[in-house]
Amino acid sequence: MTEAPATIIVIDDDPEIREALGSLLRSVGFAVNLLASVGDFLTSGRPHGPTCLVLDVRLPGQSGLDFQLELSRENIQLPIVFITGHGDIPMSVKAMKGGAVEFLTKPFRDQDLLDAVHVGLARDRAWLENEKSLATVRARFDSLTPREREVMALVVTGRLNKQIASDLGVSEITVKVHRSQVMQKMGTRSLPELARMADKLMLAPGKPQTHS
Repeated sequence: MTEAPATIIVIDDDPEIREALGSLLRSVGFAVNLLASVGDFLTSGRPHGPTCLVLDVRLPGQSGLDFQLELSRENIQLPIVFITGHGDIPMSVKAMKGGAVEFLTKPFRDQDLLDAVHVGLARDRAWLENEKSLATVRARFDSLTPREREVMALVVTGRLNKQIASDLGVSEITVKVHRSQVMQKMGTRSLPELARMADKLMLAPGKPQTHS
């Protein structure tokens, strides 16, 4: 299945700057959404596929820095390249601490913006790939019975079958059967790989093995 095309979202209230950035980004093959405010972005939503946001710091309504903070609070992953004609060091430090890819002061070199956008897209591709991998692991975990989930949570801590049998009050043979089923359903023959899956799912023995 081919990857959805990369999209660059430009949010700047100056129409001339918006169009200039759109022209630059399209010239190197990017799909571009040009918006005047954060409100416009909230209306249009995030595109499918790798995305990078080129965001002016000062905007009508919600500022770029406030929007960055809101995305962080909502745990929404979206790489941001800040641009501004009124930047200062405290502002840039705040943006970078908040996870921004870059903080560029107008006028900036076209290549500096393109370099930052490529970094942002690489970051988003990695995040999307991780989410896809996590979704696969979650689907496999959902196929386990409640007892198999308990066994998996204990197996990955390194406990032996007889110890797990004692923990759960079942026979060692029963544990072996459940353990075999867990490995088969999770699609692995390796305990280290199963442990990595458990880490992704943040499993811990003694806790209800469910997820929202």
